[in-house]
Amino acid sequence: MTSGLICAGCLLVAVSAVSQASAADLTISCGAVGAELQLCQAGVERWEAKSGHSVEVVSTPNSATERLSLYQQILGSRSGDIDVFQIDVVWPGMLAPHLIDLREHLPEGATDGFFEAIVDNNTVDGRLVAMPWFTDAGVLYYRRDLLDKYDLEVPGTWAALTEAAHTVQAGERKAGHDDFWGYVFQGRAYEGLTVNALEWMASYPDGGTIVDDDGEITVNNPQAVKALSQAAGWIEDISPRGVLNYTEEEARGVFQSGNALFMRNWPYAWDLVQSEQSSIRDRVDVAPLPAGGREGRSAGVLGGWNLAVSRYSDHPDMAADLVAFLTSFDEQKRRAIEGAYNPTLPALYQDDEVLAAVPFFGTLYETFTLAVPRPAAVTGDNYPRVSNAFFNTVHEVLSGNVAADQGLGRLEGELERIKRRRW
Repeated sequence: MTSGLICAGCLLVAVSAVSQASAADLTISCGAVGAELQLCQAGVERWEAKSGHSVEVVSTPNSATERLSLYQQILGSRSGDIDVFQIDVVWPGMLAPHLIDLREHLPEGATDGFFEAIVDNNTVDGRLVAMPWFTDAGVLYYRRDLLDKYDLEVPGTWAALTEAAHTVQAGERKAGHDDFWGYVFQGRAYEGLTVNALEWMASYPDGGTIVDDDGEITVNNPQAVKALSQAAGWIEDISPRGVLNYTEEEARGVFQSGNALFMRNWPYAWDLVQSEQSSIRDRVDVAPLPAGGREGRSAGVLGGWNLAVSRYSDHPDMAADLVAFLTSFDEQKRRAIEGAYNPTLPALYQDDEVLAAVPFFGTLYETFTLAVPRPAAVTGDNYPRVSNAFFNTVHEVLSGNVAADQGLGRLEGELERIKRRRW
C-alpha cells in the first residue's frame, strides 16, 4: 500500500503483465512483491502439479487503492484477463456484480469450518463472491530487550506507550543512537491511515467508528478529538515527521533496522522481523494495541484478503477449484508457518505446528476474532469516498495543518454530503 492517488505507471505495468499472461490456462492476481507474492506463487505451483493446469501469477500495485482501481478498470471493461482476484475485506460489496457465486461452482459445505463473520462479509445478496484466504488485525510490535533494559512494562494504554517511548528514545539517543524513535506506524494519506486512526478512535469509550452499523456518522465526538490530538502530538516527538509518508513497509524498515521501540503493523511482519536478515531477531514480541485509557479497550481493525473469480473468466470451474485449493486447510497452514499469515480457519489457531511458528496466534486470538470492522458494508459503493475523506482529514491533523476538532467538524459535513446521495 502506498497512497490514495492513482499511479498511472503502476496500472500500465500491471495491465501489460496481464496481456502477456494470456497463454496460461488461468491468471491470478495475488500480491505485489516480496513474501506475499512468493507464498502465492508456491501455492499456485502446488495446484499446477496437482491439476495439470498452468497459471500465470500477475503482480499488481502494492497500494490497495491503486490495486482496486486496476481491478475496477479490468472488470468494468468485462475483460477476462484475470480469472482470480485477491480482494480486500472491504471490497466484496463494490466488486460483487463482477464476481461469480462460488457456491454454484464449489462442493456443498465449502465454507464449513471458516470464520462465519468473514464468510458473511463475503456474501452479498445471498451470493458467496469470495472465499476467505487470510485475516488480519492491527497489533503492537515492541523491542522486548529495550523494555527490559529500562525496566518498563508493555504499555496497556496509549498514554503509557507515549511515556515509555519518551524514556527509551531519550536513553538510546543519549547513548549515541541519534536515529532512534519511540513509535512508528502507517501515517501516509491512504487506506492504512484510515485503519490506524480508526484503531485510535475505537480504543476510546464512545470514540466512534466513522459511520456506525445503522449508517449514522459518529466520527465527530470528544473522544475522537482526544485520540487524534494525541496522535498529532507524537509527530516529531516520539515519531519522525517522515511517518507521515510511511506505509506498512516503511514502518517495518525503520523498526527492523533497530531504530524504533514500538511499531503498529499487521501480523505478516512477524516472519520478517524474525528472519535471519533482521538486525532485531529474537528481540521482538507482539502485544494487543493499547487502549484509550483505563475505560478503553484494545481495538485492532479487521483486515485480510479473500479470493474471488471474475464473471468474465472463460474457465470459472477451474478458477473456483484453484480458489478452493489456495484457501484449503493445508495451504493456509503452510502460509501461516512460512509467512505468519493469519488463517481464516479457527482450527489452525490450535495447531501445534502453527503455534510453534507464530506463538502470538494463540495469545492474541481474541484480537483477531474481535477486530473492529471498517464501515464498508453500511456505506457500500461510497466506502472509498468515506475512507478517502477520513484519511485525508486525519493526515491534515497529524501534519499540524488543522486542529482535530476543526478537522472532524469539517469531515462530518463532508460525510453528510456523501450520505445525502445514500450510502
